[in-house]
Amino acid sequence: MIIEDRHLAMIRETIPAAEVIHAETEKELIEKKVNADILLTWGQYSPIEYCNFASKLKWIHSLSSGVDGLVKPGITKLPVRISTTKGIHGLPMADHVIGYILSFLRGFPLLYSHQQKKLWQKPTNPKPQESCGKTVGIIGLGEIGNEIARKCKMFDMRVVGVKRTPKPIAHVDEIYGLNEVDKLLQESDFVVILVPLTPDTVHFINEERLHMMKKTAYLINVGRGPVVDENALIKVLQDGAIAGAALDATEIEPLPQDSLLWTMNNVMITPHMAADSPFYMDRAFKVFCENVTLFLKGEKLQFEVDMATKY
Repeated sequence: MIIEDRHLAMIRETIPAAEVIHAETEKELIEKKVNADILLTWGQYSPIEYCNFASKLKWIHSLSSGVDGLVKPGITKLPVRISTTKGIHGLPMADHVIGYILSFLRGFPLLYSHQQKKLWQKPTNPKPQESCGKTVGIIGLGEIGNEIARKCKMFDMRVVGVKRTPKPIAHVDEIYGLNEVDKLLQESDFVVILVPLTPDTVHFINEERLHMMKKTAYLINVGRGPVVDENALIKVLQDGAIAGAALDATEIEPLPQDSLLWTMNNVMITPHMAADSPFYMDRAFKVFCENVTLFLKGEKLQFEVDMATKY
């Protein structure tokens, strides 16, 4: 996804008196001695050197939802606010997840392998399934999880979810607290991971929890790779303890060439693109410019990061 001139124009229209500098790298900003008040970047990066250089820096805004790269001690110790971009990822990510689910239900990964071999053969293990009546479990019921739930209901699926503070949510049949995640794992045909990456969520889905899933169930990770213990996932897939997995995020990105996940017929891998959309940058810059207006007024920012929880 590329920042275009029209996106920079949106910022200039919001703050006409400001100097807007577009740089490709942190090093470039330092070499040009840019001492910015506001830094707009991606949340997976950790521009610690620049943040320590920029003595005027007051606010960092992430174009992505995740901010795991920005909540490092070298940045959080500074007197800067951090905000994130939310409310724009649900539509493309829900499409991506539905694509995974329907592909598994109809046996598309195996059928694609058959196509490469010019083999006219129906999948038998498992046989083609219907979406109606299947249970989708969503761990992380924010804006993205809610949109996934809405689209799952359109396919007549049952939806259960885990939320830190359980409360009724449209399109979700059952809400569990974090301490009840095991219930969701045990009853879901598809488990969708959406939790942010924090110290508490590293390997949140470990071997013990993977074994709680049905043998016929699939794991879908469209959140952050380290939330899933990848070695444990490979083991349970090899053992047939779960039916398969779809990964848009992996512990190391890009996924190493020697990873066994590449060679498994019951695994789908996409290169961290679930949120990609031709409309992404327009939507993200709209959120940023709305926050710029609030920042200039000294008001509370949208989607400001809580330094205690790191999201």
